[in-house]
Amino acid sequence: MFKKATKRVFALSMILMSMFSVCSASAFRVGDQGTEVAEIQGQLVRLGYDVSADGDFGPATAEAVKVFQSSHGMAADGQVGPSTYTALLGKSMPVVSHGSNYINRTIISESMQYLGVPYVFGGTSPSGFDCSGYVQYVFAHAGVHLPRTADVQYEVGSPAGELMPGDLVFFSTYAPGASHVGIYLGDRQFIHASSSIGVSVASLDSSYWGGCYLGARRVM
Repeated sequence: MFKKATKRVFALSMILMSMFSVCSASAFRVGDQGTEVAEIQGQLVRLGYDVSADGDFGPATAEAVKVFQSSHGMAADGQVGPSTYTALLGKSMPVVSHGSNYINRTIISESMQYLGVPYVFGGTSPSGFDCSGYVQYVFAHAGVHLPRTADVQYEVGSPAGELMPGDLVFFSTYAPGASHVGIYLGDRQFIHASSSIGVSVASLDSSYWGGCYLGARRVM
């Protein structure tokens, strides 16, 4: 079971990496939210894809889009641009407005640049990160300044009940309280600096992370 979950998370990581290397200005992609995204997801559900029509374009939605694109002879980048939109929904794509999601999208895009960077205790740079150093570094590149450690980061912003991409997710691991932190991507997936495998994508639904999940904060 753990091996299957690990393979799925790895596959989602690869999809996200490919997506952010070919970002288009006029496409729905990870980090986008709203009724248009819910409509895309609803059609994917009707076609038999395993996604939730919640209006939150996360990694699972990107994976479904990529499979749809491959089956229709399109470049499989996991984004819903004009061609994919028309093939999927049978109509022209509306103008995509990303204004309200700009910072979230910037944070998610920046976070994916460091997949595979090793874990270093006390690390705060791309040569090696610890969990809170990674989060602080990524948010700083989007102009959002956070405290250095996970326990203090947990005091910033407001509680996030319904998770949104860009939220900080916290865990109680080696010590009581907030001792680990990551960045929520959507579709129950988050990216973090893992002490065992470095910067990687994990699932909130895994037995380990689900068991030590503490809560989330919205800092933007």
